[in-house]
Amino acid sequence: MKKAAIPLHEGELRHVGLEFKAMKEFNHFIHIPHRDDHYMFLVQQKGNFLLAVDFNEVVLSGPSLCFITPGQVHSYINCQNCEGWFIFLGHELISNQYRELFDTYLHIKQTVAVAADDAAFKIVPIMEEMASQKSIPLQKTLINSLVDTLAGLIASRIIQSQNSDLNIGGQKYNTVVRFKQLIHAKYKALKQVHIYASLLHISPLYLNELTKEITGFPASYWINQEILLESKRLLYYTDLDVKQIAYELGFEDHAYFSRFFKKHTGMTASGFRSLKP
Repeated sequence: MKKAAIPLHEGELRHVGLEFKAMKEFNHFIHIPHRDDHYMFLVQQKGNFLLAVDFNEVVLSGPSLCFITPGQVHSYINCQNCEGWFIFLGHELISNQYRELFDTYLHIKQTVAVAADDAAFKIVPIMEEMASQKSIPLQKTLINSLVDTLAGLIASRIIQSQNSDLNIGGQKYNTVVRFKQLIHAKYKALKQVHIYASLLHISPLYLNELTKEITGFPASYWINQEILLESKRLLYYTDLDVKQIAYELGFEDHAYFSRFFKKHTGMTASGFRSLKP
């Protein structure tokens, strides 16, 4: 049976928009590559955990924190003596400030080693207890506050690990966040830096300067990465042919798509597909 889409897990969370699974239950998880319509936090107290996220192997060794955003293709590979939690969170539970931070560090830094007594390890059991109650006063408010604290801790630890002096909420930061949001929403239709700059009411040169300052990469890099990442997902996880994938990604000429893919990856689209086991 041909695969025309990557499996999407959606609508799986409870009424509070929150689910917990112990890492020691790893062997009971579904291990095929998939996307989720929700966020996932990994809060690992000990052990070594290996997963694949968008064609990159991610290793959590010892006390660690990690975030996975909606739409990222991921699969679980191995778990050795792991203790901790997988936390699945509805999009609505993550405040805009932290969603923007996770978008900023997406594909740059999504996991961080922390101290064994990190505050995150104290918060999660309280969250789990609050979510498990049938009905308690202010349950939703309590859960929202705890989720906000945990998301803030993960974001803060990642920023600290990068030795970043990022001016969160500053005009430059907000412009880059908006740029990356526009790419995610419009990359199939819009593929040129000057168009995004126009939508942001700034010059292409200034947009490039901002993205280099905030992320370390020029604006064109992020546009191309969005296209390439979805290209790889469709080539690897579906049976759509190259022409269909080119059309799906907004390329009118599949030959141009093939040249674009080879230019940025060093291999042909069919060559990349042949890497499948």
